[in-house]
Amino acid sequence: MEPTWLENAHVALEPLTLDHVPALEAAAADGELWRLWFTSVPAPGGMTAYVESALRGQEEGRMSPWAVREKTSGQIVGTTRYYDIVPDPNRLAIGYTWYARRWQRGHLNTACKHLLLSNAFQGVGAVAVEFHTDGFNLDSQRAIERLGAKRDGVLRTHKRRPDGSLRDTVCYSILATEWPDVDRWLQLRLNRLAIR
Repeated sequence: MEPTWLENAHVALEPLTLDHVPALEAAAADGELWRLWFTSVPAPGGMTAYVESALRGQEEGRMSPWAVREKTSGQIVGTTRYYDIVPDPNRLAIGYTWYARRWQRGHLNTACKHLLLSNAFQGVGAVAVEFHTDGFNLDSQRAIERLGAKRDGVLRTHKRRPDGSLRDTVCYSILATEWPDVDRWLQLRLNRLAIR
């Protein structure tokens, strides 16, 4: 699945390229995000390999990666992607998402996820969209729950973290039948955030 340009009033999701590497390195430096051992943010000097890996996943049909541009500042502030893409039944996961510290806990994640979910359900025709996060990443779990996703369960000792330790993966999903209500909820949240 080739990523397409997606945008709303708050963010633009640009298909990821190697040209985004310098801006992504600067975004990751805001908060030294690689120090969070439960995330996949690459350490300094590792962004090129990170982007190349995402682009390989795209070539193989497993991923669809984007760079996230915040529209008022015009800055690239992070990255996100579809992954675990399955054609039948049509499912995918949203993840590998991270933002520069100054853009966390604001409108950005809601705006970004609304675009990705709208595209998944209305453009791609997904029957379900999944979210996976480290059991220790409580901020990510709260953010996923604020989107309206339902917690499906925990896969224990499911994957290795970048440091080699084993993690529990907390799984969430939104079904196509739930999307109309989630869509209304996210639009309401975005409108409230825009008023502030």
